[in-house]
Amino acid sequence: MSDHPTPPDGAAPSVALDAPVKHRRLVDLAPLKASPAFARLWIGSVISGIGAQMSIVAVGLQIYEITQSTFAVGLVGGISLVPMIVAGLWGGMIADVFDRRRVLIVASLVAWFSTLGLVSLAVWDAVAQQSGGHAAIWPFYVVTTINAVATTIRGAAQGAVVGRLLPPHLISRATALNGIGFGAMLTVGPALAGVLAASIGLPWTFAVDAVLFTAGFLGIWMLPSLPRVGERVQAGWGVLVEGLHFLAKAPNIRMSFIVDIVAMTFGRPYALFPALGALVVGGGSLTVGALTAAGAAGTILTSLFSGFVGRVHHHGLAVARAIQVFGGFVLLFGVVTLVVGASGHAAGEGWGGIHWASLSLLALALAGMGASDEVSAIFRQSMIIQAAPDEMRGRLQGVFIVVVTGGPRVGDMYAGILATAVALWSPTLFGGLVIVGLIAVLTRAQRSFREYDARTPTP
Repeated sequence: MSDHPTPPDGAAPSVALDAPVKHRRLVDLAPLKASPAFARLWIGSVISGIGAQMSIVAVGLQIYEITQSTFAVGLVGGISLVPMIVAGLWGGMIADVFDRRRVLIVASLVAWFSTLGLVSLAVWDAVAQQSGGHAAIWPFYVVTTINAVATTIRGAAQGAVVGRLLPPHLISRATALNGIGFGAMLTVGPALAGVLAASIGLPWTFAVDAVLFTAGFLGIWMLPSLPRVGERVQAGWGVLVEGLHFLAKAPNIRMSFIVDIVAMTFGRPYALFPALGALVVGGGSLTVGALTAAGAAGTILTSLFSGFVGRVHHHGLAVARAIQVFGGFVLLFGVVTLVVGASGHAAGEGWGGIHWASLSLLALALAGMGASDEVSAIFRQSMIIQAAPDEMRGRLQGVFIVVVTGGPRVGDMYAGILATAVALWSPTLFGGLVIVGLIAVLTRAQRSFREYDARTPTP
């Protein structure tokens, strides 16, 4: 079992992972009670994350409005992919060398300034429209890439912080709470973005994100000092390579990354939402917000009823099963999109300009995707924190952030290219089949991942 530091003042004492766990169905709030610092960080992250998700949806709407191209929307992720990979690896290394609180502060400020940049660009486009044109598209790609880099570094540092704020037996319950927060971000943020974009415009939507950032920054500012544990080292390639060598000898953690890459590459329909709202379902930005919120609703429901996570010890097997269920819902999304498109229905025919039956079925598929993906996320994140020593967590969290944010960007590119080349239904129909089959092959080939036991965690 890995070596864990003593929890800070106010945190619950360490308890063995195989200790009896009270049978419960609803989410366990013990991590919030055990560590006030974690509670402040969690609350602030949820509030600021709602604003961040608003901007993600608003960027897609802004670029689609300018270009009328799903491929151009997908490029937001594709262009920022390589910088994010570099930021994740380098940012994780920085989090393992320097005080993690300081890393969080600097990265958060850069993310905030990039959001202000989006406000300015949206105003520029609004002014250009008054003259019958649009703003140039390339500055949006530049600013969103800067934001993605800063967010990646912040995510790597924040993920590494959790193991310092909480004892080992609360880690899986803390990741479940993070799921509630993430679900709230994806539910409230996109829905609010759709309403604000349709009512007061995209510039104000980005501005609200800049205001909500304050809550997240306060949660970070009030963290205790979090310097490196153990001997000091100099930041550089040597520390980065050391982390990669550790990962090369950690088959279970490595496989947790691989299976998530598969899921996010072939099961990411978000780049299709603007076109679905405009051409298939109707409703425009309102439909985009509703579809995005539907996936988050599944995430929240899973997290709310996550009392079971403390009783599940075979995390690898749980991850594999959850991702296969995720693939099944991706396939359902593709089938519904195909059937609706083949039915000859035209967007705008339904009540309020929305074909509600189609929207409901797509939302159901997305809710199932969100629920199953959250189960996978809870146990994957727990594996990383429990099985790795603290001095290595920043670098592993950096890789984790690259996977969970870079994977969706590859998925956006995949969806944009295939939808343009074939049809809107093709990325998810083919992707669902690939996910189910490939996860079965990968996890059968590596038995140690399926047999991973949190009571004796091995990387």
